[in-house]
Amino acid sequence: MPELLEETSSLEATTIGVYRTASTVKGGRRFSFGALVVVGNRSGQVGYGYAKANEVPNAIEKAEKYAKRKLLSIPRIGGTFNHEVEGVFSASKVRLVPASPGTGVVAGTVVRSILELAGVTDALTKCYGSTNARNVVKAVFDGLEQLQTPAVVADLRKQTLERTQIEDRIEKGKAFMPKSTGKEQRARGPVNTIGNERKGRGGSRPRRRGPEGGDSGGAPADGGAAPAPQ
Repeated sequence: MPELLEETSSLEATTIGVYRTASTVKGGRRFSFGALVVVGNRSGQVGYGYAKANEVPNAIEKAEKYAKRKLLSIPRIGGTFNHEVEGVFSASKVRLVPASPGTGVVAGTVVRSILELAGVTDALTKCYGSTNARNVVKAVFDGLEQLQTPAVVADLRKQTLERTQIEDRIEKGKAFMPKSTGKEQRARGPVNTIGNERKGRGGSRPRRRGPEGGDSGGAPADGGAAPAPQ
């Protein structure tokens, strides 16, 4: 579950994994812990950090500091990428494919955490080779660094680019997405009417009084039979 780090920058952090290592010394074993953390603001900025310490909280805190120093700005179009990319690191290879609105993030745990903190809501992914968490994280960031906007590509080529297929898919997908007018009211919580129904049906209902001050219904107080109607 992502944790909010700073309210001003709305940065959130997710711990990908905690790893324990041990070194054998003369007095016995000494343990140290390594933490892999991803930080993002869900608006196009994301970074990762890895740090080690003698305790888990200290390792996570150090990793968060390293991640905030290496924030990467990701160009997006809507809630997806501008084009398909493929990141490689060591024996891991990750392919990131843009998707139409409403598709969601189709990815594993590690890749999903990174894309969600980056603000990507629709994407298709595929991992090849090693699934080691540290290798996969570095492969994903290698692919994110290759992303470019159509304006940058047109400037490099010194040409005018036509409308891309991704933009056409997004426009078609918007036609099937629900439109929000801003006047919708939040659903209220369920109202507990069980007690009221019991009060209306049970014996808590006031009894009617007869003409002589007694109850008009029910058995008499002395336990005898009720008088027959005249």
